[in-house]
Amino acid sequence: MKWEPKVLDYEISPYTGLTRDSWLEAAEYMLEGIFRHIRHFEDPVVVPRQETAITYPHLQDPPQAQRSQRSAEIFEGLTRSFFIAAPLIANRPEASAGGYSLAEYYKYQVLRSCTRLRTLRNAAGEDESYVGTYEEIQAINHTDSPYSCYQQTVETCALVICLWISREQIWDTYSKEEKDAIAAFLGSYAHHATVPQNWRLFNMLDMAFLHMEGYPVDEAIMREHTQAILNYYVGDGWYRDGHSFDYYSCWAFNMYAPLWNLWYGYENMPCAAARFEEHSNKLMETYGDFFDRDGWTNMWGRSNVYRFAAVSAFDGNLLMPGGKADPGRARRIASGSLLQFLSREDFLRDGIPTLGFYGQFSPLVQGYSCAESPFWLGKAFLCLHLPAEHPFWTARENNGTWETLAPGQVRETRLDGPALCFTNHEKNGETVLRSGKVVKNKGDIHGMWNYSKLCYNTKYPWESAPEQGLESQQYVLRDGESGAFSRANVTFWCGRREGVLYRRQFFDYDLENECHWIQAMNLADFPVPSGILRVDKLRLHRTPIRLTLGAYGFPDNGTEVLERQCGYTVKTGVGTAYTDGGTDTALRTARAVILKGHDSTGREKQLAMTVYDGWESLDVRHSTGTNPDSEHSLIACAETSRGRLYGNEPYILISQVITKESLEDFTEEELFPVARVEYADPEGCGGYGPVEVWLRDGSRRSVCFEGIEGQMML
Repeated sequence: MKWEPKVLDYEISPYTGLTRDSWLEAAEYMLEGIFRHIRHFEDPVVVPRQETAITYPHLQDPPQAQRSQRSAEIFEGLTRSFFIAAPLIANRPEASAGGYSLAEYYKYQVLRSCTRLRTLRNAAGEDESYVGTYEEIQAINHTDSPYSCYQQTVETCALVICLWISREQIWDTYSKEEKDAIAAFLGSYAHHATVPQNWRLFNMLDMAFLHMEGYPVDEAIMREHTQAILNYYVGDGWYRDGHSFDYYSCWAFNMYAPLWNLWYGYENMPCAAARFEEHSNKLMETYGDFFDRDGWTNMWGRSNVYRFAAVSAFDGNLLMPGGKADPGRARRIASGSLLQFLSREDFLRDGIPTLGFYGQFSPLVQGYSCAESPFWLGKAFLCLHLPAEHPFWTARENNGTWETLAPGQVRETRLDGPALCFTNHEKNGETVLRSGKVVKNKGDIHGMWNYSKLCYNTKYPWESAPEQGLESQQYVLRDGESGAFSRANVTFWCGRREGVLYRRQFFDYDLENECHWIQAMNLADFPVPSGILRVDKLRLHRTPIRLTLGAYGFPDNGTEVLERQCGYTVKTGVGTAYTDGGTDTALRTARAVILKGHDSTGREKQLAMTVYDGWESLDVRHSTGTNPDSEHSLIACAETSRGRLYGNEPYILISQVITKESLEDFTEEELFPVARVEYADPEGCGGYGPVEVWLRDGSRRSVCFEGIEGQMML
């Protein structure tokens, strides 16, 4: 059953109606779903598994590994659900769920998980809810490696955040003996191995909490983690996490670092704290435009089961005294993203968030997740720590950039540090993300879905492979001799020039193969009012090949499919620097396929894919079980082939995908925006020199790939 808020105020919140009381109500709604599965007060937060093939505990692992994983699952359920419960407890100490006092339940379960002071033991004298110290887990796994890392470290950080938020109701009610035992447990993880990426922040916050409570910490370890985190920073408020850029920069780096500032940094490492605050404020300059007009979160990167946790970066910024986020816009986005998910019937299954983006969707699930992992989205509820009189709750909602856009205008934001370019389209209210600096193993198809799509759209979550040779918003190359399929697993960022974004994608990039650079695409694209227009170039060293390109996956709940055609002009041999002859003019035909229908909630949707030069065919494919929004889906698909390596076959592939959130017909100018294409080379292949694309509105885009070789960045 979807959430229907009872408390609404459209005076202070004209876009969403949600207030602080609405958020408290949403927290109660989420916790009631969780506690539906807590049969007895002693039961841990373990919910029914929705699948067993991907998530942990991994049933095929040895018994000792499963034992450690079971411990991690219990701890993860406790601490991540605590993200939702702690702020509710702090605001409403008498709050209950499932008939249990939340304060009493979490006080008991935290102590039980962290200590041996009081446990419910089985016949073997063990209590499965006891997590064990780092050293004890090492013993269970029969290793003494100083580099071993465990999920429990992640959850200790969630625990200290929630103990801080509910300090009066839980932490302060423990005896000194109990506090000391919990502190010893936390210290064992705080001072041991961690993953050299965002995990360092977990150790930092554990130590900061202990220091704040008067317990000794190793300051040398704290300095080491802090300098490393600062050196992951790439600019524009974003951090490189491992070798990727994704929401961890927002729900980890830009949420935990502000907390660290408050607990430890401002007092003990003020220079580092100043940098963290500066980086958070830099993120706030553009992060609001990362969401669409409705405040929706884009499905992009890993851990998409965390959904609206992406809005927690706003809360992190506003926790700091020097935070510069616009509070009215921050709340508008946070509430919009909350409604994006809680207002859907398929978001919860038996009261628990699915392992998916909307409904259950296994293609996006990672093996490090368990049934309780989606509760990470509870980070969004940490905004309830901000008092009722804070501007986050008192400022009138505003929609920032969306209120300033003229009809049909597109606002483009380019961030070279994290290689992100996102566009806000006034015409359909969508935000489209184009990313770069992507490196995935050639066999990591899930990683390619998460990071290597050509575009990510807030209203069209990415579709997994509908068939072996087709992907949504991705090129797939098929070798004409072997029949093998190749996908682009590495994307280089080449920057923006004269309104055109340039990238380079390699197919089956492999450093162990000296020919890893053989097959590639040069990408060039720019926004149009309702989408993105592409002028890409083949960079091949092996033929024959067959190439496909899919549009966004389209939910099929009864879809009307239409086709249109329109003529356009092509001129070749334009520009004396590239040809010895004159120019030639020809009339060619562009084709478009239009999909009109609804998503699974009944929202009207429409998508059109148009192909120009370089493409041989355009059709629509049906699929089942590959779309996050709907069981059935359609994918508009363009195809072409190249039969020989050397010759005058076209290098340039021109296409467009546009969308709208209504069934009102696209105009001919929207479907076919290109009036004329001019090639510098006399053959009209686009092999060298610029390609000039003249649009019907009189504007022009010059696409020239010469020089991008020296601009490639990872």
